[in-house]
Amino acid sequence: MDAVRLILTSRRALAGSAGRAEILTEVWQAQALAQAIGSRLAVSGPPELRGEALGLTELAGRGCGVLEAPDLDHADLLAARLTALEDARASLLDLGALLGEVGIALVALASAADDQGTYWQCMEAIDAADESRDRVLEMLRKLAAREEREEREARGEKEGVAGVALPEW
Repeated sequence: MDAVRLILTSRRALAGSAGRAEILTEVWQAQALAQAIGSRLAVSGPPELRGEALGLTELAGRGCGVLEAPDLDHADLLAARLTALEDARASLLDLGALLGEVGIALVALASAADDQGTYWQCMEAIDAADESRDRVLEMLRKLAAREEREEREARGEKEGVAGVALPEW
């Protein structure tokens, strides 16, 4: 399944979750999905994204690691369903939104936590989600810079080397 569809599925599940256990399950799912997307981009994404994508993989993995892994059937694991990443920009935009929503959900859980263990678990997961989102934003910045460079190069072919328009002969 394409990354964008999986991210939207995760966003809907997170928004519809109620109760601590269900929210933490969806947060874990979102981090696992971010890890899978980062891994996919690190291996086969645009070259300028590979370093940041590897960092995303590591940070999202840390986000999964601070949370107790939910008891999910393999078929219910969103990250396992990732088969395509057709549009890197759209995937990263949606993933950034998902990670922001993960942070908000975790803040709500931390605020309502009855024990220090849950509170600190949420705080560490918030940190991982925030750092993962920072990596996503950096990849989007690099994609935008690449597109701008490609546009300038395309115009440069028509304008000449110094950026001066060549006369039509």
